[in-house]
Amino acid sequence: MLTTILTDIEGTTSSISFVKDVLFPYARAALPGFVRDHGHDPEVRRWLDHVAIEIAASACQDAVIVETLQGWIDTDRKHTALKALQGMVWEAGYRDKDFTAPLYPDVVPALRRWHAEGHVLAVYSSGSVPAQKLLFAHTDSGDLTPLFSGFFDTEVGGKREADSYRTIATRAAREPGDILFLSDVVAELDAARDAGLRTVLLDRREDYPTPRLGEATHEHRRVESFAEIMP
Repeated sequence: MLTTILTDIEGTTSSISFVKDVLFPYARAALPGFVRDHGHDPEVRRWLDHVAIEIAASACQDAVIVETLQGWIDTDRKHTALKALQGMVWEAGYRDKDFTAPLYPDVVPALRRWHAEGHVLAVYSSGSVPAQKLLFAHTDSGDLTPLFSGFFDTEVGGKREADSYRTIATRAAREPGDILFLSDVVAELDAARDAGLRTVLLDRREDYPTPRLGEATHEHRRVESFAEIMP
């Protein structure tokens, strides 16, 4: 039986440092100019108004909204509006070749092998779907988006909620047990397992210098490389 392989990004396919040291600072610095130039675009305005309502200041100036968003970036808040706006900002960065997305060396060979074997590949990340597609379209190994059949973000629900994984299974038209979820976050894997998915814990030495072993794995299978995973 072929498997749907559902993968996280940060800490799983890409190092946490790329997101925190490259993407987040880029978005933080670029947000004021982006909102000034595009704040009246309907899609941008929708998310800005969403933030304004959230902070109970529906009539506040965009500068206040930008400061709020920058604060959320600093605390790595998993907020759908922030992720959507970050994705729009990053699009310009990728387009202008300000950066490309580095993947762990074992990731691309595994993705290509699994795809060639007929397994279905999908992504579930707290980053918005457009941001996910941008990342995989602009990797150091080129455009990998043709390998993927689905992209999911927090609009299906939080990554630590079992119902989110049930929703993904329904949308993918697969039984939960036919889906293998790859992540570096144990709490996400717990939620996926509660929904009936199979799970693998990525324990990357670059991101987690102290190995997570024994009870720390919550009995999820632990690997340090995609090369160790046999769907």
